[in-house]
Amino acid sequence: MAGEGTLGWLGVFRLGLVQAALGAMVVLTTSTLNRVMVVELALPALLPGLLVALHYLVQVSRPRMGFGSDMGGRRTPWIVGGLAVLALGAIGAAAATAWMGSARGWGIAMAVVAFVLIGCGVSAAGTNTLVLLASRVPEQRRAPAATIVWMMMIFGLAFTAVMAGKVLDPYSPERLVAVMAGVCGGAFVLALVALWGVEGRGAGDAAEPGRVRTPFRQALSQVWAEPQARRFTIFIFVSMLAFNVQDLILEPFAGSVFGWTPGQTTQLSGLQHAGVLAGMLLVAVAGAGVLGRRFGSLRAWAVGGCLASAVALCGLVAAGAIGTRWPLAANVFLLGAANGAFSIAAIATMMSLANEGRHRREGVRIGLWGAAQAIAFGLGGMLGAGASDLARWLLGSPAAAYASVFAFEAVLFVFAALLAARVGVPASAGADPSRREAHALADPVTAMGPPR
Repeated sequence: MAGEGTLGWLGVFRLGLVQAALGAMVVLTTSTLNRVMVVELALPALLPGLLVALHYLVQVSRPRMGFGSDMGGRRTPWIVGGLAVLALGAIGAAAATAWMGSARGWGIAMAVVAFVLIGCGVSAAGTNTLVLLASRVPEQRRAPAATIVWMMMIFGLAFTAVMAGKVLDPYSPERLVAVMAGVCGGAFVLALVALWGVEGRGAGDAAEPGRVRTPFRQALSQVWAEPQARRFTIFIFVSMLAFNVQDLILEPFAGSVFGWTPGQTTQLSGLQHAGVLAGMLLVAVAGAGVLGRRFGSLRAWAVGGCLASAVALCGLVAAGAIGTRWPLAANVFLLGAANGAFSIAAIATMMSLANEGRHRREGVRIGLWGAAQAIAFGLGGMLGAGASDLARWLLGSPAAAYASVFAFEAVLFVFAALLAARVGVPASAGADPSRREAHALADPVTAMGPPR
């Protein structure tokens, strides 16, 4: 701890371990179980797709999870409880997948319950980890802190996928359940150790005076009435929808239009993720220390990242017309870097705006933004895949079909950039919340303030 109520870099790293543990529990449910259902069990690919969409749908509960911790004043119990529910859901999902081999109907029914638990666990743990991070990290450290936490989560995803993949062979349903149980048990213990003492004993003092319990709907209405929160919610939804539309069609595009093999398209996806990490690191370095005063405007990075993403997508539109002569790998890396830059700027902005507005609504605010992201992610993949199929049927050309989807995505990113330009970043994290709220409601345009 750097001081009372402030997280130092060690505290940020410990919350990053919590995010890594959360990612480790989730990754096998959205990848390995998908493959087992489709390949080993010969089930329609629609089934795992619907289950993953269900866990995103459940995450509309994020504002309610944040509201619960706002009322109690402590975030740690919600994080621990959410991780426990997530672990139970992930192990249940593995058991349900194994059960589908002998009793398909009962296994699918159990999987539905398990993925609902996964969505609830992610909502409680993920939302309140971000609230704790946003409330304890000084403003000048937020971009680097967000980068550290997200990179650790990505590391958790990658490390778990690699290690679990090694011990899953030779495959058997029993081994699948055992590996999932081992991953979830280890991740849960790691998160408990990382969380120990981070929040501190006095955190409960942040609860509402006199334990007056505001109804959830009223609290949510109060947050939605804040111009900044409402603007940022719409920005998150549009930008993350654009971000996720191409998720399921980039590799098929490279395969059908450029003739790339499955191994080559997998490497292309890895190259895009490398670009995302590069973009995140760029914003983190630009926002730290001496450079932060010159190149650290989160608004500028968010706007620039969205516009650069639109330009990169226009490149993919051109790739559909030009074909194999187009430098596809470089184009995809630049798309990833632009996505990473705007993403980390948006996360750091979220951490800054979490404390802007009515006091003791930080959890509801971050929960609202998390729900917008989850809905966008759930819709994005289905929209991209469905739109490409429809465009192929209408246009009769795979290249033209994919290009039309990329063009639509570019338009979404331009719209997101316009929204990002209107999102204010607070000039001072220490200003009185009630004064900020009154000023924003009285004059929502000037309350946005100048770019940082």
